[in-house]
Amino acid sequence: MIKWRGTTYRFHPLLTLVFIGAALTGYFLEAVTLFAIVFVHELGHLAAASGFGWRIREVQLLPFGGVLIVDELGSVSTREELVVALAGPLQHVWMILTAMLFQWLGVGEREWWNYFIEANIMIGLFNLLPVMPLDGGKVMQCLIGYVLSYHNTILYTTWISMSLSVGIICTAVFQFVNGRLPLNLLVIGVFLLVSNWYAYRQLPYHFFRFLMARGQRVSQLLRKGTLAQPIIVTSRRTMAETLKLFMREKYHLIYVVNEKGRIQAILPEQQLVSGYLDGKKPGSAVSDLFM
Repeated sequence: MIKWRGTTYRFHPLLTLVFIGAALTGYFLEAVTLFAIVFVHELGHLAAASGFGWRIREVQLLPFGGVLIVDELGSVSTREELVVALAGPLQHVWMILTAMLFQWLGVGEREWWNYFIEANIMIGLFNLLPVMPLDGGKVMQCLIGYVLSYHNTILYTTWISMSLSVGIICTAVFQFVNGRLPLNLLVIGVFLLVSNWYAYRQLPYHFFRFLMARGQRVSQLLRKGTLAQPIIVTSRRTMAETLKLFMREKYHLIYVVNEKGRIQAILPEQQLVSGYLDGKKPGSAVSDLFM
């Protein structure tokens, strides 16, 4: 663990194993090159997040990328998350162009620059896979969030990520059966599967954090002016079920109707969120807020 300019950088055990293996097999320079590429990639995320004023707790460095641990879980705009997610892969573009320029100028060894370019392409494309917590997974989550409720967004992206992680593991096993030893692919697949299984177990906590920060996001939406997205429910529907219909980039008015379809009440979303967070039981009906 290293602390630099107020940010903690934590090395994942996988990265340590990669360095040890590289040192034992004579590929230490290649490992250092990969680490440098990953570090620059993560600095791109860090610069974008800092530019938006995000509170960054630490940066976890992995052999194939990194993870920014921030406090802005579901509380910032989707646009900001998209920019931060894409800021990492974009670093590979200028690194590749710089390497090509140095090759053209004849600076350094051509073979090393070829390796540098290939490593950038490999890391950049891998991070764009639609698997959480990779950058592609975050982009996928942001885009799905424009059409689905936030609860369903984090649920579906977790399931998609776990399914694709299993696919990576199966690919590694298939290669092993055919006489290859894809240890790196297998380790990455297992890591992604475990990470997403843990994320799946943490979904209630993740969603609760979203509700806790909802007031801040609603203030941002109302400050700039926004169209209200109606949610129509019966008075018997629970608050917990209704909150799961909330979309991240929409402001909601909740129309409570009776069995005949007549409107009994119109509730601003703040009233529902506050009622739920102020101690109402998850199974309490929406009607408890106005009856």
